[in-house]
Amino acid sequence: MRHIVVIGGGIIGLATAHELAARGNRVTVLEKESHWGAHQTGHNSNVVHAGLYYKPGSLKARMSVAGNASIVEFARENGVPVEVCGKLVVATSADEIPRMEVLAERAEANGVPVKRISPQEAREYEPEVACVAALRVESTGIIDFPAVCEALVRRLAGHDADLRLDSPALAIREARTGSGVEVATPRGVVRADALVNCAGLHSDRVARLAGLRPKATIVPFRGEYYELRPESTHLVRGLIYPVPDPTLPFLGVHLTRMLDGSVHAGPNAVLALRREGYRWRDVSATDLWEVAKFPGSWKLARKFARTGVEEVLRSFSRKRFAASLARLVPAVREEDLVRAGAGVRAQAMLADGSLVDDFLIETAHRQVHVLNAPSPAATGSLEIGRYVADQVVGQF
Repeated sequence: MRHIVVIGGGIIGLATAHELAARGNRVTVLEKESHWGAHQTGHNSNVVHAGLYYKPGSLKARMSVAGNASIVEFARENGVPVEVCGKLVVATSADEIPRMEVLAERAEANGVPVKRISPQEAREYEPEVACVAALRVESTGIIDFPAVCEALVRRLAGHDADLRLDSPALAIREARTGSGVEVATPRGVVRADALVNCAGLHSDRVARLAGLRPKATIVPFRGEYYELRPESTHLVRGLIYPVPDPTLPFLGVHLTRMLDGSVHAGPNAVLALRREGYRWRDVSATDLWEVAKFPGSWKLARKFARTGVEEVLRSFSRKRFAASLARLVPAVREEDLVRAGAGVRAQAMLADGSLVDDFLIETAHRQVHVLNAPSPAATGSLEIGRYVADQVVGQF
């Protein structure tokens, strides 16, 4: 029986550990926080994505489409709340229609059923929506991803996995025997036959601890949310998304009815001043210095200077945020919005300033490193877990 150590207790790390344990391996999971799914998993919009946005043949496309089915099945088998409610992607002006058509073609290439519908048909789903054309995507859903993590932990416990909270990886080296790895933690050294890095916001740092020189650096982007006041939630029945800008990795602010009936609005996208910076006052000099000295940060800033300024202004202005939402649902007003939480996206960036568009997974001797797994990674988590487990098995 091989012993695999997984660093990171978010949904990707837990799904990978679960797959490895199910294949008969002994597994140790190290999570630096005091609970599972503490960061990206616990701060996202809980949407089960259909897979229409991603380049055909990419890991994102393959794992999102397959994951859409597997995560819903897992949820239903394990008592996790889930609802396949569908969504609308709406073009709010004529110049967005060609982009919407490209999106529809990409969806069809990925095997995602979509239906082109008229404004009148769109209003049958969402009476308050404003659009000139729309896509209906039936396989999109809403789920409780933290509850998925809890279910994975229960199943890992059933496989006698060693699950360690409050256990950051402090140092990593090749085992002195030359066949495996040793990971130093505050609770001692973990010796294993192989290592999997699913550390999310710190994945590049963990890779460097392990002796790699990853080709990408994590740059954190915060996404801020509002909620509609309870008396305004009737304005949104399900999920309403804009046609995304293909030059950006973010989908744009959207409206999402959650499982409890509340309606989330957002997120925007601003540079986080700390890797786990959920508020403007969350600042890390170390993290800021890493961003400042990375050449890609400045190249990206120059390329998207205007967009960046607009996002920052929207961060501080509820009126601007409401105006963005009103493009989709004109009845949404500034006074309908209440500040909600925020999430931080671990976005991998290259030195030329380009954002890594696909999932990025690198391997070394007895090591597999998941270095870019933003949305739709939670949707595709079980599929990513299988893929990574295959990479680990291939090391032996």
